[in-house]
Amino acid sequence: MDLQIDGNAALVTASSSGLGKASAKALAREGANVVINGRDEDRLADAKEEIEAEATGEVVAQVGDLTDEDDIETLVETTVDEFGGIDHLVTSAGGPPSGPFLDTDDDDWYHAYDLLVMSVVRLAREAEPHLRESDEGTIVNITSRSVKEAIDSLVLSNSVRMSVIGLEKTLSKEFAPDVRTNAVLPGPHETERIEDLVNQAVDRGDYDSYDEGLDDWASNPLERVGDPMELGNTVAFLSSPLSGYINGESVLIDGGSTGANL
Repeated sequence: MDLQIDGNAALVTASSSGLGKASAKALAREGANVVINGRDEDRLADAKEEIEAEATGEVVAQVGDLTDEDDIETLVETTVDEFGGIDHLVTSAGGPPSGPFLDTDDDDWYHAYDLLVMSVVRLAREAEPHLRESDEGTIVNITSRSVKEAIDSLVLSNSVRMSVIGLEKTLSKEFAPDVRTNAVLPGPHETERIEDLVNQAVDRGDYDSYDEGLDDWASNPLERVGDPMELGNTVAFLSSPLSGYINGESVLIDGGSTGANL
């Protein structure tokens, strides 16, 4: 399927690994020119090489911390300088620490809010004029299925990510009709993070093998975890004119595990 985004300009944050990288790869495969981002220069360089191997568009790597307002301004400026504008913004960020409510202190709350919410606020604010100038401006926020159904011992994700959904819904009205804004809510996918967690559990003796440990994450009707590219392809579709009447939606990508009706 031709998503009709060849030559478009995209900025994808936290894209040196995981779901952000998969989203950047999906966009680049479709011919979009993509700026990728991460804090670790070596990991970012590796991601750039991996994405370029499959890309038909250009890939530019920009190191930056999403909790740093100056770095966010630089990300937007780099995308505009390199590609002449921004057509698609994809926001992603690493997950906050796990833990129950009483083990979570004020610093944890403030850091989670800065990382997960203020990064999206600042990115949307900086990118807005460029997205409006695009013929098909889009924002896709990668959040978590925890906004639909709280997950045990993830009080920060359960609570703070809800703000991103409120912002997404607001922007879907305030930025329209020039810009469409949507969110994706992933469940477990076989990212580097889950691979590390499973391997650590195998080393502890919790499981006899990696496959056995991975199966424990697959508590959904499809009986498997997701391939990151399945989410990445959805992000690319939501960024394309083929999804042109989808706006203000939060799309679950979790194999059907979430029990919420809406």
